[in-house]
Amino acid sequence: MKKIRVVILSGPSGAGKSTAIKVLEDIGFFCVDNLPVTLLPKFLELLDQSGEISKVATVVDVREREFLRDFPRIFENLKKGGYRAELIYLEASDEAILRRFSETRRRHPLAVKESPVEGIVQEREILKDVKTLADRIIDTTNFNVHQLREVIKEVFTGPVSLEKIVVNIISFGYRYGIPADADLVFDVRFLPNPYFVDSLKWFNGLDQKVREFVLARKETIEFVDRLKGFIDYLIPFYWKEGKSYLTVAIGCTGGKHRSVVVAEYLTEVLKHDVAILRKRHRDIEKP
Repeated sequence: MKKIRVVILSGPSGAGKSTAIKVLEDIGFFCVDNLPVTLLPKFLELLDQSGEISKVATVVDVREREFLRDFPRIFENLKKGGYRAELIYLEASDEAILRRFSETRRRHPLAVKESPVEGIVQEREILKDVKTLADRIIDTTNFNVHQLREVIKEVFTGPVSLEKIVVNIISFGYRYGIPADADLVFDVRFLPNPYFVDSLKWFNGLDQKVREFVLARKETIEFVDRLKGFIDYLIPFYWKEGKSYLTVAIGCTGGKHRSVVVAEYLTEVLKHDVAILRKRHRDIEKP
């Protein structure tokens, strides 16, 4: 196993790669933007020989042009060669990307003469093979720049243990779409909804009264108990296959009440020797 940790960022233009690589630089990664992928193996070999750099990050995107077709082979060879290489794919909805280009008044790199929509479609097609190789997909659709920075810091702060898998438990609202980075999705809309209780509807799942309402149901406790057993069963298999992250998404209608309570409770009861637990409530602040 090589000593250098290699993080490769990819994804469509406007999804947040520039922000992400700046965060990685801030937390100690040696960052190179737009290094031709064909030069990456030699570059890492030189760094490995120097012994002075242990964490490297680079961006691979449509700027690679014809070199992009070589990326899947090169990426697999890095892993076979013993590098701790991981591909993080930043994703965002078409609407979010269009809005960001409009706000920054930038042109889409593939839409010099065409509309941005055509550029987005073309770019997704070019990157589809890269996306299939991703170790982790981070959906930035609902993030502002500050939230994205916090998520990237959370993922990469500190060394990644070779004996641990990070289990991310996310609550979300189906109204706003299923998280793109979810590995496992569970629907808790079968539980009674606090929103329809006048004294609870304006609170969220972090409030004690809402928590007590949801957890008072026998079916809630039984569901979480079964879910805990299922995840406990799966974690060793994901870890054995070399997966660094497992994202469990818990959804209700709006992502403010039931999913928040269940995600909080699941995080409390889910303990595992090879797992690091993290939680996030994606839609809790939505209207």
